[in-house]
Amino acid sequence: MSNPEATPHAPAANPVVREAQSLADYNPLAKQKAAAKLSRIPVKVVQGEVLKKPDWIRVKAGSPSTRFYEIKDVLRQNKLVTVCEEASCPNIGECFGKGTATFMIMGDKCTRRCPFCDVGHGRPDPLDANEPENLARTIAALKLKYVVITSVDRDDLRDGGAQHFVDCIRQIRALSPATQIEVLVPDFRGRDERALEILKAAPPDVMNHNLETAPRLYKEARPGSDYQFSLNLLKKFKALHPNIPTKSGIMVGLGETDEEILQVMQDMRDHGINMLTIGQYLAPSTSHLPVRRYVHPDTFKMFEEKAYAMGFSHAAVGAMVRSSYHADQQAGHVLAGAPKA
Repeated sequence: MSNPEATPHAPAANPVVREAQSLADYNPLAKQKAAAKLSRIPVKVVQGEVLKKPDWIRVKAGSPSTRFYEIKDVLRQNKLVTVCEEASCPNIGECFGKGTATFMIMGDKCTRRCPFCDVGHGRPDPLDANEPENLARTIAALKLKYVVITSVDRDDLRDGGAQHFVDCIRQIRALSPATQIEVLVPDFRGRDERALEILKAAPPDVMNHNLETAPRLYKEARPGSDYQFSLNLLKKFKALHPNIPTKSGIMVGLGETDEEILQVMQDMRDHGINMLTIGQYLAPSTSHLPVRRYVHPDTFKMFEEKAYAMGFSHAAVGAMVRSSYHADQQAGHVLAGAPKA
């Protein structure tokens, strides 16, 4: 189970220091990114040695000969945002080049400041009532057969944005009834019962919510989130919609051990989660959480084998895998009309 790249024993949490927060030069209406975003979190990461990327970490850049720039133009024309761009996803060139994207609704300013994430933080703008229609028109124009809809955290909304998800799903199905829809939702913390009740009106084809990392690392990696709460969100959804696949994803390289990842996978199965993604964490900037290890392909292979042995219906596992990377292929059983349970 172990290899030279793996951490053999549970390490201490990444070194942190606490520092006072200053309101000087802070504009809550502006979108804060990188250092500006993370300078005000109460737990700040102390950067250590920068690890050299191994040769198996490779990404494909966008090319004028692909649909890369066409997709970008269509998104700007319709005032739409993708998590591919906002989170600086390393696969953006490949995905845009193939005409696929993960749409991010409800704006580009998140109410949280997770230090692994490159999405901007700030006071969110009011919801755009035209966004569901603009999104649906774009999907229809691009003739997309499988779409992933995600969002920033909207802790300012009473339902966490659940109704806006429903409005988008309804509009997409009105214009593209054959299109399969996966949603990658926030945790709706404190609003989960209301959100799940609202989602009953137009449930997705795949329900995704990422656990991201091992529970030991939540305090520094996912401040404001709770590991058990996230597990229970997917368990509650599955209880309401037993035939709709649930899905979750994990990053490796934040300081976890192989054993912790295997335990997270087992926790997922114990909560009825059907589909799994595991990918290598890559720090968006030197202000973000540092990469603590690069996981070897052999270890990813081990995770994949263990996933199927645990009973996952699909496991996408590899260094460059992201939650919605090749999501249409991950959910092939849905596209084929096979049983979803």
